[in-house]
Amino acid sequence: MTRRKTGWRLRPVAAGLAALVAGVLLPAGAQAQAADPSKWAALGDSYTAGLFVGAPRPPLDSPDRDGCDRTTNSYPDLVRRALGPSVQLTNVSCGGATIENIADSGQQPLSPVDPPADGWAKVDPQIERAGLDQTTDVVTIGVGGNTLGFAEILVRCVKDGLFGRYCLNHFEYEIGQRYERVLTEYEAMLEAVHDAAPNAKVITIGYPSVLPGKPEDCGRGDLTELATIGKDDLDWLWGVHANLNEIIKTVTDERGDRFVDLAASSEGHDACQPAGTKWVTGICGQAEDFWPPNIPLADLPPLPCPGNTRATLVHPNAAGHANTAKQVETAIRAELQKS
Repeated sequence: MTRRKTGWRLRPVAAGLAALVAGVLLPAGAQAQAADPSKWAALGDSYTAGLFVGAPRPPLDSPDRDGCDRTTNSYPDLVRRALGPSVQLTNVSCGGATIENIADSGQQPLSPVDPPADGWAKVDPQIERAGLDQTTDVVTIGVGGNTLGFAEILVRCVKDGLFGRYCLNHFEYEIGQRYERVLTEYEAMLEAVHDAAPNAKVITIGYPSVLPGKPEDCGRGDLTELATIGKDDLDWLWGVHANLNEIIKTVTDERGDRFVDLAASSEGHDACQPAGTKWVTGICGQAEDFWPPNIPLADLPPLPCPGNTRATLVHPNAAGHANTAKQVETAIRAELQKS
């Protein structure tokens, strides 16, 4: 009788040991696969989409192309590969996206690569396209430059430089209003993202160092660097770029989200460095043949890029996206560990 009672009492212990042994013997990969992957949404503009740093995603011959120019070697794709099956990525970044295109308004894609005869169809705001909801675990956002009009400013500076003029004279009296617009819209955008994905960790991503700290580092007239932009304008542009990053960081910090500082990690790899050192292209740079070879200059004829280069208009190259991927992967892992 005693033995029977003792044996009966030991059954739960034996069952627990069996379960423990089974858990130890189960391969680590099988245990990881048992958990649902974390849902990650990547939102942003061309610096997130990747433009010309890999094969187009979707492919050029796909009916699913939307004119947003995402590529296979953009940093979201690189991070997805590094994190493996532990995350499920939805990347809806789009070249030319503004802050408002993230949450408030649809976007008219303007990809110059094989556009349909009747143009690209308008796409919904990115938080809708990404399907943000209470199950979203992490959201990364890289946007702001197009709201500031940084590409427009760069092209104007190239144009003015051709004639020995200073583009800062054209923009210096309105740049403060542009900063204010970025600040106001970024605050509203973050609020909308949190409302759409209330349980998500939100990570904002600044812009890498695209301009040299010393304007004399740029070769005057070199289209693979910053072309005809004068030294005074380069110095002013460096400040504009720094202010943009500071606005994004300030709003992010006030909201309690995480900011990824790319400028610090990419210092010394700007568009005016040698080909093997730069992480950002110049006005012209290496890109796939499908990318346009001419620089648009508003009311002037397009400026042709030299040799086999293309109109990359100061965007991260493959090395730049690899650096961004390292920083973003670290941030995502840290945020998911808090969950």
